[in-house]
Amino acid sequence: MEDTEVAVVAVESVGEDAVAIDFETPDGFDAQPGQFVKVSLDGVEESRFYTVSSPDVAETFEITVGIDPEGEVGPELAALTAGDTVEISGPYGDAYYEGEQRVLILAGGPGVGPAIGIAERALDEGGEAAIVYRDAAPIHDDRLTELNERGASVAVLAPSSPLASSVDDALTDDTQVFVYGFADFLDDATAAISAAGGDAEAAKVENFG
Repeated sequence: MEDTEVAVVAVESVGEDAVAIDFETPDGFDAQPGQFVKVSLDGVEESRFYTVSSPDVAETFEITVGIDPEGEVGPELAALTAGDTVEISGPYGDAYYEGEQRVLILAGGPGVGPAIGIAERALDEGGEAAIVYRDAAPIHDDRLTELNERGASVAVLAPSSPLASSVDDALTDDTQVFVYGFADFLDDATAAISAAGGDAEAAKVENFG
């Protein structure tokens, strides 16, 4: 989908310097959790890419935005209110949920957005889900708690914590692994997958930069 105007439904704080923004789903927009969209604001030169963090896009869809107070785009998105509009294009990306029955999502920092969307979708479809999430200031605590209560395995780790033991606990032969985060986290995650006997090359990986 090329640049299309969409309306904001709600903006909610989901932790320190982070908001979740719900948009009305435009006609013809079909995205899976784990794909991402480009978001453009009127009067702001820069555009940014954000991963879908809702389990589906049936009537609305959500992105999770980390806010750099000195940034050009994040603070403007955080200041939006219901009824405001932005332009989106997409979806983009190949590292998304495709109906796998058992999923393990390794998330670093903003990677928790697609992690919760994929895990919720997998549980909604009768599957199993595990999340290993590493961040200095974890966000989306409410949804992570709800996922845990629904039977998902959720491990929230400090930045210096190794991933290997948590990955080893959750990885099985029939698990589809997803990895979302910045380059250093991706290196740690793929090493942990290999150490647990998994196939790192079979993981669906999205590098946030």
